[in-house]
Amino acid sequence: MDPLLDLFTHTVNESKPNKLVLALSGGIDSRVLLDLLRRYKQQYPVPCLAVHVHHGLSSNADNWAAQCIDWCQQSEIELRVERVQLDLAGRSIEESAREARYQALAKHLQSGDILLTGQHSDDQLETFLLALKRGSGPKGLSAMAKQIPFASASMLRPLLCASRTQIEQYAQQYQLTWVEDESNQDTRFERNFIRHQVAPILQQRWPHFSKSVQRSSELCAEQEALLQELLQDKLEQAMCEYQSLSVEVLATFSERVRSQIIRQWLAKLEVKMPSREHLVKIWQEVALAREDANPILNLGYGQIRRFEQRLYWVTEVHDISSWHQSISLDETVALPDGLGEITLRLQAGGLLAADTLQDKNLSIIFDPQGLSAHPVGRGHSRKLKKLFQEYGVPSWQRRRLPILMCEDRVVAIANLFIDQRFAGQDCELIWDKPL
Repeated sequence: MDPLLDLFTHTVNESKPNKLVLALSGGIDSRVLLDLLRRYKQQYPVPCLAVHVHHGLSSNADNWAAQCIDWCQQSEIELRVERVQLDLAGRSIEESAREARYQALAKHLQSGDILLTGQHSDDQLETFLLALKRGSGPKGLSAMAKQIPFASASMLRPLLCASRTQIEQYAQQYQLTWVEDESNQDTRFERNFIRHQVAPILQQRWPHFSKSVQRSSELCAEQEALLQELLQDKLEQAMCEYQSLSVEVLATFSERVRSQIIRQWLAKLEVKMPSREHLVKIWQEVALAREDANPILNLGYGQIRRFEQRLYWVTEVHDISSWHQSISLDETVALPDGLGEITLRLQAGGLLAADTLQDKNLSIIFDPQGLSAHPVGRGHSRKLKKLFQEYGVPSWQRRRLPILMCEDRVVAIANLFIDQRFAGQDCELIWDKPL
């Protein structure tokens, strides 16, 4: 066995995969990974799949896809080609292509699967220098980890400790062919500028510079992990329902701790890290805005907002107020816009009365306009608008809560209240929603 195959086998076996999914661009790095995967599966009976994402940015894109199909057929590895369109609104081509690629790859992953990508130590150097250029702290300077959570699975970089030279030598030794993306020579892109004009000078002056960067990245990652571990209790102390963050609790922390807690909160929500300037604005312009204000700070694909002394991360969503779907007892309905599923289940100990719903016209809606309800434990009926205020539901979430209707009457608001006319003990409204 050769060093790259040894490294690949050891790293993959450590991850204990249910299935291996290779991100196959067709470039030399992923082409070598494909050959290593071919050799690996001859010894280990793990299901394997390759996915090629067709961005359509190059006139050669169709030829690249055809090459990947041929290589996978020769390797006896199934290939899926995913064609994507880029959303360039307010973003660079690099960022849009990366997001589209990750979304396409995520479709082929389930819990326990491992996504293989071809980054190596030279890529790590480039990532570190880009983070340094942005003025990043320990989290950014951690650069790329060997394995990270991704979608419902994990992303693994099995060649992260190998160099570009080692990968090129492997490709030449086994007479592999690969595609060359002409955009990789365009030094207008920051990573290409570092690759072609900065990294060679550093490596020539200090041959072990990549290894030093790898060591520094690992140390930064350790420091960041330690910081998160030490502040986990404080984060949990500040967390409230709807994944919000208590302004009152944050105010008891020092500025340094508060900023780190906000970072960890956003990381938990898988939000791109804000700059130091934005962190100051989150606190000064949103958290500390006057009491009667409705402060909003726009950050990329979402907003930081405040409601009843809590900070919320609010993403762009579609208007679903006109959506409706019939539902029956013991039936599950898929909700729109990534809101999960809702089930009306017959079960002992539930909070609804099945006989009030049997053989009735039941439906799920999201539009509370003009509706009223009388929650269990309340003295009288009130408009849903008033009830949302009383229950502390932020304004932007009020048309995102599933409403169970019986004919023209409100039966329940999922996870909020039951109308007393439908209260019982043998039926339950269960909202299985993503975190």
